[in-house]
Amino acid sequence: MKPDFRRKVHCVLGLPFDLLDETQAIERVRESVRDGRPCFFSTPNVSFATALQRDAALRDSVLRSDMSVPDGMPLIWAAKLMGVPARGRVAGSSMFEHLWHRPVSDAEPVKVFFFGGADGVAARASERINAEVKGVRCVGFESPGFGSLEAMSSDDTIGRINASGAEFVIVSIGVAKGQAWIERNRTRLSAPVISYLGAVVNFVAGAVRRAPKTFQRLGLEWLWRIKEEPTLWQRYANDGRSYLGLLFTRVIPYRWATFCHAPGDEQLSAAKARLLVDGQGHRLRIDGAWDHRNVDMLRPLLDEAASATGHLHIDLDACDWADSETIALLALLWAHRQTLAWSCRVSAVKPRLLRMLHCCCADYLLNPAPHSSAQSLALEK
Repeated sequence: MKPDFRRKVHCVLGLPFDLLDETQAIERVRESVRDGRPCFFSTPNVSFATALQRDAALRDSVLRSDMSVPDGMPLIWAAKLMGVPARGRVAGSSMFEHLWHRPVSDAEPVKVFFFGGADGVAARASERINAEVKGVRCVGFESPGFGSLEAMSSDDTIGRINASGAEFVIVSIGVAKGQAWIERNRTRLSAPVISYLGAVVNFVAGAVRRAPKTFQRLGLEWLWRIKEEPTLWQRYANDGRSYLGLLFTRVIPYRWATFCHAPGDEQLSAAKARLLVDGQGHRLRIDGAWDHRNVDMLRPLLDEAASATGHLHIDLDACDWADSETIALLALLWAHRQTLAWSCRVSAVKPRLLRMLHCCCADYLLNPAPHSSAQSLALEK
């Protein structure tokens, strides 16, 4: 499942974000259901952004998503501060509501399967959905409890989900475990669409009330969630402190760097990239300055590098500038190569490029992983 390097995607706080609004994201899901095209989509919020600074597996699962959209106004604010043309918040809960309440005359109802949630919650959600003929029909649910990832990934479990005929699997077993479960099982599931949408099953079942539209629009949904679930306050407080730290140490310095040092047209036109055979593998050499004005020239080469056999060296030693869009595309390539049997390493020495990587929270590209994600899954088994 090679990344689509045609995506308009930017790296914000280490996360890739597609430049899609809510309507476009929903249409992507509908198209995937209609065409049977795989779509693992992530909806990161501030908790994702702070957690992935210390959780490489969670970060990589988002990097390997087919679509990633910001579910949280603080991430939109960060993107806007960086100068990224974000289209607005795309909440997973809102996406599901639009699918659910779509007039059934538009198309056949989307068949959903709830995987996770507290005992009885998914059953209530299923009853509410199937009480009326709308844009979504629940074809099954399962509450696996607090078992291991391996136990939740048994052949029987996957077989039951596939036998339901589900087209959209909604996972709600905790964010880290949920993303890991999707990574482990996405190729075994017949449903084309899959996503971790932790709160959706609770909202649909009526176990938790969603914030009013005014709270959502003002970026205060977290305050409403604390009212509904008081135990969340400490997590949100920790996330808020981490977010403010990232804002001052990464986001604002990024905007300052682009203001002071953004390359001119002459520098961009001199940029070069080529894929070279290098011993038993390949070297992707990227020289010069790259940003949204010339990055389209790089996309076909990234696609070619994703399929190249042997070890891959992404050589940025002669690259002195990359913006958030270029860094996001490099991160997609790097994350994909981690799943293969061959190693992938990135090298960079130019101070300004190193600074841009740091401001995008993408320093991980320069840190060699001890083993690939594919090997990690093998070890877990």
